[in-house]
Amino acid sequence: MRLGDVEFEDFVRTRGSALLRYGYVLTGNADDAADLVQEALLKLSGSWRRVRNKENPESYVRTIMTRQHISWWRSRRRERVTDDLPEGSYTDDHAFGELWKELAALPRRQRVVLVLRYYEDLPDNEIAEILGISRGTVRSQAFRGLNALRVNPSVLERGRA
Repeated sequence: MRLGDVEFEDFVRTRGSALLRYGYVLTGNADDAADLVQEALLKLSGSWRRVRNKENPESYVRTIMTRQHISWWRSRRRERVTDDLPEGSYTDDHAFGELWKELAALPRRQRVVLVLRYYEDLPDNEIAEILGISRGTVRSQAFRGLNALRVNPSVLERGRA
């Protein structure tokens, strides 16, 4: 085995679960997240020699994943999304399960911007670079996404009852 292959395997072994979590946040589905990670790592394997010397190879993979996800949803725009969940779907045991459901209900671009900004803690200029949009668009998408997530007072009352 070559040194580069060992380094790549070590990278996948150590950062694979974090990449899978990131994929889940982007897609909202465990199966799609696994596919997204697999596609990104396949693309990364071809350029690992060049990327391994970079400051942060994980950021490079996340950029690949984000762009691949955008490419997927652009090609699926004509699909009709429903609220019905398939049998045997992934259930979120996290304490903020409702927040994840609300986040999944947002338009994809707003969801991606919010995930990159608040979950990945990236600045607006990096988000704009990753998504290939302007900083102003990042800010407007974040604003719209946050407005959609704001808690309705009637929801708070139901939670207290």
